[in-house]
Amino acid sequence: MSLAPLRGRTAAAGRPGLRGTLLILPAVVPALFVLGGGIGAAVAQSLGLLPLIGPVRLSLDAYTAQSGALPVSIAVSLGIATASTAIAAVVGFAAALVIVSGRWGGRIVAAISAATVTMPHLIGAAAIGLLLADSGLLPRLLGIDADAWPRLVGGPWWVAVVAEYAWKESAFVALVVAGTLATRVASFDETAALLGAGRLARLRFVMIPLCLPALVVSSTIVFVYTLGSYEVAWLLGRSYPEPLPVMALRLFGSITLTARPEAAAVAVVTTAISLAVVALAFLALRRTALWR
Repeated sequence: MSLAPLRGRTAAAGRPGLRGTLLILPAVVPALFVLGGGIGAAVAQSLGLLPLIGPVRLSLDAYTAQSGALPVSIAVSLGIATASTAIAAVVGFAAALVIVSGRWGGRIVAAISAATVTMPHLIGAAAIGLLLADSGLLPRLLGIDADAWPRLVGGPWWVAVVAEYAWKESAFVALVVAGTLATRVASFDETAALLGAGRLARLRFVMIPLCLPALVVSSTIVFVYTLGSYEVAWLLGRSYPEPLPVMALRLFGSITLTARPEAAAVAVVTTAISLAVVALAFLALRRTALWR
């Protein structure tokens, strides 16, 4: 049996993938150049290979200089990012189910989500601060005295910071998951319903498997963004301990030039954690049924 037709079909099937790769190269190559250059410069500066003052000397002094505060900052950043991502994923998934239900309430939720995504985090942080502070709108509406109101802004549990990230990023998760479900949920859901599946069975065996890849990808984006974002934690959080991006920004703006390598070291640690989370998410994505 000749293999010529099979080879022809294989080559024809590979052309769309090659064409797609060539089409995205003009956008990917500059992004990789800028990203690689930034990470490379931060690594070199943190290792003493790109000093602002003094001789070039390979060392880990920038990493050990903050050895006392750095582990605490890593724990705080991971706690904020994990809590924000978990709440955003649950709320976003529920909102996506409402959006794809086709009812009038779904259109309202979609419009609110679209308006929330376009709002800058800085404005969202100011709104959450005005709402949850001890002299804010919520304790006034509830008639609770400022002394009896819990410290939601600047408190020990970073409630206002987590609430802001969860609110904003749940809208992002909802739109991504709803966009994935919109093209396929109707036929699968109707087929399962015709076969006698109830609502819980359709949710477990149809909805969740269909949206799992989009949910993993969007949650990973939310986690990495929350881990590296500083403005919300800077406005609504405590002065100590500092999350990683707040520490990096403080060290970078220090009048002491020797603190610049320490800021670069904190940025490198943040990048390493983000890449590790992306790698874990990619491995989890490969285990989903839709990927296989």
